[in-house]
Amino acid sequence: MSEADTPVSWFMIEPGWEVVDAKGERVGRVEETTGDSSHDIFDGLSIAPGVFGTALYVPSEHVGEITEGRVRLTLTKDEVEHLSEYEEPPTTAEIGPDAAGTLDRVEAALEAPIHARPGGRWRQLIVRLRTLLRRPQR
Repeated sequence: MSEADTPVSWFMIEPGWEVVDAKGERVGRVEETTGDSSHDIFDGLSIAPGVFGTALYVPSEHVGEITEGRVRLTLTKDEVEHLSEYEEPPTTAEIGPDAAGTLDRVEAALEAPIHARPGGRWRQLIVRLRTLLRRPQR
């Protein structure tokens, strides 16, 4: 097994990595990973099917293998085309006790960070342009 075929952790995935379907056909490039890195919980991927296509969300259960520079899915190309659009997760969440009254909830509200990167559509466009500019010439 060559070094390029050695499986790697989801922590290693970088924007721009190639994403292929179950048969090995290219279906897009990684935009970002989602999950809780402090607890090693991989949630999924945001992938760009093309330069101007809408980012799609691939749940982690559909990620078959991760090797250096490449993510192989367990889905067919047709199934990938029917995935949901990726939605940026909120950067904070309000957590309050269930049994508390409204006033207590307001006073005890806690903002918890959630793994996310700001930027929305502009960030997606910048990531795609950088990916195009860094693409190795063959």
